[in-house]
Amino acid sequence: MSKDLSKVRNIGISAHIDSGKTTLTERILYYTKRIHAIHEVRGKDGVGAKMDSMELEKERGITIQSAATYCSWKDIDINIIDTPGHVDFTVEVERALRVLDGAVLVLCSVGGVQSQSITVNRQMTRYNVPRIAFINKCDRTGANPEKVTRQLRDKLELNAHLLQMPIGLESELNGVVDLITMKAVYFDGASGENIRIEEIPAAMLDEAQKRHDALLEEVSMFSEDLMEALLEEGAVDPQLVYDAVRKGTLSLEFTPVLVGSAYKNKGVQSLLDAVRDFLPCPTDVVNMALDLNNAEKEFPVSNNPDDPLVMLAFKLEDGRYGQLTYVRSYQGKLAKGDTIFNRRTGKKVKVGRLCRMHSNEMEEIDACGSGDIVALFGVDCASGDTFTSEDISCSMTSMHIPEPVISLAVIPTDNKAQINMSKALNRFTKEDPTFKTFVDHETGETIISGMGELHLEVYIERMKREYGAVVTVGAPQVAYRETIGQRADFNYTHKKQTGGSGQYGRVAGYLEPMEEGEYEFVDKIVGGVIPREYISSCDKGFQKSLEKGSLCGAPITGVRCVINDGAFHAVDSSDIAFQLASIGAFKEGYLKAKPVIMEPIMKVAVEGPSEFQGSVMGSINQRRGMIIGTTEEGNYSVVEAEVPLSEMFGYSTTLRSLTQGKAEFTMEFATFKPVPKGVSEELIKKYQDERKNG
Repeated sequence: MSKDLSKVRNIGISAHIDSGKTTLTERILYYTKRIHAIHEVRGKDGVGAKMDSMELEKERGITIQSAATYCSWKDIDINIIDTPGHVDFTVEVERALRVLDGAVLVLCSVGGVQSQSITVNRQMTRYNVPRIAFINKCDRTGANPEKVTRQLRDKLELNAHLLQMPIGLESELNGVVDLITMKAVYFDGASGENIRIEEIPAAMLDEAQKRHDALLEEVSMFSEDLMEALLEEGAVDPQLVYDAVRKGTLSLEFTPVLVGSAYKNKGVQSLLDAVRDFLPCPTDVVNMALDLNNAEKEFPVSNNPDDPLVMLAFKLEDGRYGQLTYVRSYQGKLAKGDTIFNRRTGKKVKVGRLCRMHSNEMEEIDACGSGDIVALFGVDCASGDTFTSEDISCSMTSMHIPEPVISLAVIPTDNKAQINMSKALNRFTKEDPTFKTFVDHETGETIISGMGELHLEVYIERMKREYGAVVTVGAPQVAYRETIGQRADFNYTHKKQTGGSGQYGRVAGYLEPMEEGEYEFVDKIVGGVIPREYISSCDKGFQKSLEKGSLCGAPITGVRCVINDGAFHAVDSSDIAFQLASIGAFKEGYLKAKPVIMEPIMKVAVEGPSEFQGSVMGSINQRRGMIIGTTEEGNYSVVEAEVPLSEMFGYSTTLRSLTQGKAEFTMEFATFKPVPKGVSEELIKKYQDERKNG
């Protein structure tokens, strides 16, 4: 039985922290009859929202992992992924957008477009994801959907237009006016489940008519039929308007905006209708794969269930039944008992169980087709692996994974904690590509790295709760980098004679700074002065040298190593001799190349009442921050700045006391910049002292 893909929607719900994403998802599940009672995110009933299945999520009232669920609305099937709003969990948003066809951008009608809304919107643009905007919390004091729509146009440069007008605002919110059908829609009943359609209240009619005309004029750009109908000046068939809005949305040239309040059960069903009417089905979106048999040439996947299977593992979870792998299927079909191939490892895998996920519950299914998002059990793989059937060898293009910027040392309290900690870290690094862990060879400590303080805090807490691994935590370490400031030559000979065959290799050339990229090896050897089989040994030696710089022990980046001369010995030259010669050559060149220490600079946005703007700016200046801009709306202001990460530790406490707890900030990685001379000298001295004492 082949399924009609035009009736499938794979959507994500993303937004800034506290815009009400999870509450919205909760209502969607209620109206699509997937759950039979509504629980709040910070619920007093102790149940918490369905989609926040992790204990920590319920306590903090935030979403940490994106949760997947499936529901049906009218005649369509919807796969929904509720993604986190915190920038520390940005990879969860990246991987959700990588496999989704459309998205709902949720905004708070008071807060409007906030810093994380900008990040999420940028991610949607990166993956060409069509979106509709939902202005939530219209029941709050100070709600202003007009202002938020203007911000969507100005700040996000989206061609955003309201398809609805709220009937009353703040505590007076009663329903919405649909500007396409020109009807008033009310949501009655204890949970807003009874939809009542009436004529538009007389007091709103003129304004609604004006907006209706302006909206039709705007969307007629996407439909010649609608343009003709408007010119004839008769009644316009709403279906023409729906088609035009859909066309504009899919081409990313138009963003429909809906209004409501998920918490007060107003407007959610209209949003579901908009998902059905305007967001793409799997066949509306072109997804590219790389042909591994043909030099990774790009080709579009077909969505055809009769073609060979292609699916992408986009998220892993270690559930109570073993590893759970979320996959998005792009073409072909998969049944229980089939054998599939992991194209990264080349291994064959037999599919034992196939499930459809509903947050942390599951429904067993026998088969799935293209366009589906399902979960496989007991399949060993990593996030981002492509699975295919035997008769096709391709890989889906992978996701953008940001580099970690902050590290902590974690020390287990006893032997049991040590064992449990390694189990936990093993799982977390597999699940989350932005979470890295390694052992520092000099101190023997386990170091964990991630996207921010909250990111690491959550993993430490999860280690304790889910694995019983109690650890003590060292001071946060910033991910410094070293690089070179100018070109420098090297000419180094490595020779060692110890009875029997010795070691001999000479390597000459130069190092130079690279504008883009981390490392490049250039072979300009002519006349065989270094034999071909030892060229890769030189490359290996240089790569080893990059692991630790001599200034502060940080990894070296942005260096091009060029070799153009050398010498070998018929008996004493070997792979290891040339590796050691290259390491010596690199050291020699590095010290002459004016090395500098680079530090991660964060883009910080502080939002709060305008009365505190002066002290917020002062606190940023004290932290070596550079203020980029400030915006003020009413009595609310946003200060945007670039601040070194090393100065941001403990900032939340400072900010709370400066602003009586009324301001909040978000930060994300922006770039690496050289550290000031004073800081550099301090870091070098600290590193030298550690080496002396260590």
